[in-house]
Amino acid sequence: MPRTLSEVVFVDGVRTPFGKAGEKGIYAQTRADDLVIKCIRDLLRRQPNLPPERVEEVAIAATTQIGDQGLTLGRLAALLAGLPKTTPGYSVDRMCAGAMTAVTNTASSIAFGAYDIAIAGGVEHMGRHPMGEGVDPNPRIVAEKLVDTSALVMGETAENLHDRYPSVTKERCDNFAVASQNKLQQAYEDGKIQPDLVPVATRHADKGWGLATVDEPPRKDVKLEDLTSLKTPFRPHGNVTAGNAAGLNDGATACLLASERAANELGLPVGMRLVTYSFVGVEPEVMGIGPVPATEKALDHAGLSIDDIGLFELNEAFAVQVLAFLEHFGIADDDKRVNPWGGAIATGHPLASSGVRLMTQLSRHFEEHPEVRYGLTAMCIGIGMGGAVIWENPHHAEYVSSVDSEVSKLHSNNSEEGVA
Repeated sequence: MPRTLSEVVFVDGVRTPFGKAGEKGIYAQTRADDLVIKCIRDLLRRQPNLPPERVEEVAIAATTQIGDQGLTLGRLAALLAGLPKTTPGYSVDRMCAGAMTAVTNTASSIAFGAYDIAIAGGVEHMGRHPMGEGVDPNPRIVAEKLVDTSALVMGETAENLHDRYPSVTKERCDNFAVASQNKLQQAYEDGKIQPDLVPVATRHADKGWGLATVDEPPRKDVKLEDLTSLKTPFRPHGNVTAGNAAGLNDGATACLLASERAANELGLPVGMRLVTYSFVGVEPEVMGIGPVPATEKALDHAGLSIDDIGLFELNEAFAVQVLAFLEHFGIADDDKRVNPWGGAIATGHPLASSGVRLMTQLSRHFEEHPEVRYGLTAMCIGIGMGGAVIWENPHHAEYVSSVDSEVSKLHSNNSEEGVA
């Protein structure tokens, strides 16, 4: 029997509060896999109409797949979260875009008809497993000059991107970083962030037991002058500082994806519909430019232009990376469509988990902005890549009318079959 492609929808997403990596961070003595398990359990709790046995795949990303982030984490997390033993799972690694890739992989399987419902997410415990732990890069990479040595240090690639975009000054980056912090602070004050945070019990040798309920990295009431004197560790008199880049963080995310048919059948909410996605390779020395060609390719796939995108969730690995993207597409640094609740510079960036944070927040923005039809989540990826995913707002009038038309057609076909 020939397969028919299915529309794929983002149902719901959650995350742990993000912590600072290191001995003083909130998750210093918390296992990475336990962070993911909390997210999966909370997804199931939030969707009581979803029988656990209907989840047919669990894909969990981690950049450093070792220790409590290793051993086919998707499968182990599924078992430990209480999903049936019949639920398979696997691990994903595409560095910063791990969770984004877990989503696009499982979404593709749903679209193909291999299954109807999946959980995708990511985790990074950078305090326990620093990026690059245990790796052994082939010496040919440098010896044969396949890449410049700066390609292996993310902060240096950001400085290289400043060279490519001299108009993106340190002052612009610092201003963007301050705005990110202020927008996140305002979002917390407005109660926007808290509904999708999963509280996590924590333990410290000195502090005892605690409960993580808010992000640890944000700098409250930060001002531009607080950033101007920070050191530039990747280049003397450079542009990249701890203030205009994401930090080293711990945290996890997870989301629920479904075929539109299964979501309607089970009464699951539709947060947004997947339109298309793209991953591309770029020069590793300027990996931060990756979201630009990835977005151009995704727009071409969808038959859209950048002007059709009404909301952007761009990962702020470095301010220069986002500003280069905005400058390329002619978008102002302070455009209100971009990262309305701040971004990774303020929230934190636990590498492989961040893609689902972007998606969860975009789905919440769609609820508040039914006038916007399309949104974009995009991020740069280490070793020279970029990823972009375009989503459609289910609250937009044209989406609603198209769904109503499909439902009416389905009912009409069913009626005709009944008469026959």
